[in-house]
Amino acid sequence: MQQRPVLVVLFDGVQSLDVTGPTEVFHAAAWASGAERAPYPLRTASLDGGPVRTDSGLRILPDTDLAGAVADGPPHTLLVPGGQGTRGADPALVDWLRAHGPRAERLVSVCTGALRLAEAGLLDGHRATTHWMVCEHLARRHPGVEVDPDPIFVRDGRIATSAGVTAGIDLALALVEEDLGREAALAIARLLVVFLRRPGNQAQFSVQLTAQTARREPLRELQAWIADHPDEDLSVERLAARARLSPRHFARAFRAETGTTPGRYVDLVRLEHARRLLEETAHGVEEVSRAAGYGTPEAMRRAFTKALGTAPADYRRRFHAPVTR
Repeated sequence: MQQRPVLVVLFDGVQSLDVTGPTEVFHAAAWASGAERAPYPLRTASLDGGPVRTDSGLRILPDTDLAGAVADGPPHTLLVPGGQGTRGADPALVDWLRAHGPRAERLVSVCTGALRLAEAGLLDGHRATTHWMVCEHLARRHPGVEVDPDPIFVRDGRIATSAGVTAGIDLALALVEEDLGREAALAIARLLVVFLRRPGNQAQFSVQLTAQTARREPLRELQAWIADHPDEDLSVERLAARARLSPRHFARAFRAETGTTPGRYVDLVRLEHARRLLEETAHGVEEVSRAAGYGTPEAMRRAFTKALGTAPADYRRRFHAPVTR
């Protein structure tokens, strides 16, 4: 079995889960695959080889310094975690990444580790994501990066970036599945008691958390009503009447206060409602499509394919939790 050495970069202020989550996944791959040799030989390294203190106060002793880590050649996978330590400047680490990042076969970041990759110019011309709190900052500081704030992880060729903390586990499992197959990835997920392995295009947040809450009472109440009644007629005309506004005034005010159009908000609410029903209930696809306001399974399938890149039936196979009574 091909070995794919993984090098994890450490620095003061690193997020401990960004380090330990993916490394536990890669470490467990030997057990899951039954290979005699570890599929992912793991090494950790800091600039000088000295211990680092995580942003929660834990101390981690790396295996070596970064120069020694690549003395015998580049790793297959170079992983840069995030954490509070990415907020300040670190020119020496950025210079090292700029020099050695292009030599790795696979370049991975967890959470705000994407900031360091962007500072090294390694994300220019690529689609990437990071923790939702810094997506706007990443896009503003590095306009050459196509920042997608929605997914929990993004693959763009040899570059893979993930959102906050636990998304690094999801990304690592996806990489294992790509390398070793689905059965190995699922075995690792069971071992680590990761109940569901999420695909990269699953949203970081629910629509109610993603969209702004309207300031004015009629629109704020309407947002809550839409979430509770996805199967109603949610056309602009009907929603405007409910808010006691003209359709034109309503559409303009809704977008100004929520940051999105009424139609887009309704689409997101219906998609989220359907996802939850598929995850948490035994309802059939036709019943779910009616309850979520799609009307027909075909309409729901088109919405899922467009937004998530997967059909409702496949989504259920990935995420459905057994219904207990």
